[in-house]
Amino acid sequence: MKNSNQYKRYQFPSEIIQYAVWLYHRFNLSHRDIEDLLAERGINVTYEAIRLWCNRFGPEYATRLRRKHRGYGDTFFIDEVFVKIDGIQHYLWRAVDQDGEVVDVYLQKRRDGAAAKRFFKRLLKKHQDEPRKIVTDKLRSYGVAHRELIPDTIHDTSQYANNRAELSHQPTRVRERGMRRFKSIHQAQRFLNVHAAVYNLFNLGRHLISAAHYRLFRMRALACWKSAVA
Repeated sequence: MKNSNQYKRYQFPSEIIQYAVWLYHRFNLSHRDIEDLLAERGINVTYEAIRLWCNRFGPEYATRLRRKHRGYGDTFFIDEVFVKIDGIQHYLWRAVDQDGEVVDVYLQKRRDGAAAKRFFKRLLKKHQDEPRKIVTDKLRSYGVAHRELIPDTIHDTSQYANNRAELSHQPTRVRERGMRRFKSIHQAQRFLNVHAAVYNLFNLGRHLISAAHYRLFRMRALACWKSAVA
């Protein structure tokens, strides 16, 4: 049973807080955008309050969504891109499965063998088993982590095989630009964790299914979200 007192000291009803957090992580909206959307509905709340709601409740909602997650596939597509935070270059490591589900996303200062092994250990912990296959580019750090941690897993480094992982960075890049870059590692990691959980829930393959099926899947996703935040 969830803590019924988690919203006790907040001025606004829980439904408004949940809706604001959903808007922020589901769509490319700023806290000020959401302030205006709520104001149009007669709800006067500052963007700073919305930011605090997202920081406070977003990670909690994401944890609940991950508990309800049906599990990942047996093939991981892994890639890393650079992200500049406060003028310093960092590396954003990401793994997605064959269905486009985000398995994990992790910010690190390096992309050497030690960094690759840390990321692989996180993946193994989340997946609770070794994947059948991983697909990466030819970065040598991946080979180090593969040999030491999952030597029995197939490792594909062929050209173009990792396009899925490279394309998976696009939603994050869009949000990064909308937020005018991440302000700190902690802020970025917190946002990315929640964004991944919400993205997975609403990753419905709209272009692959009929409108009727999409509406059904969307209804189920919304019901899952409401259950997780209740």
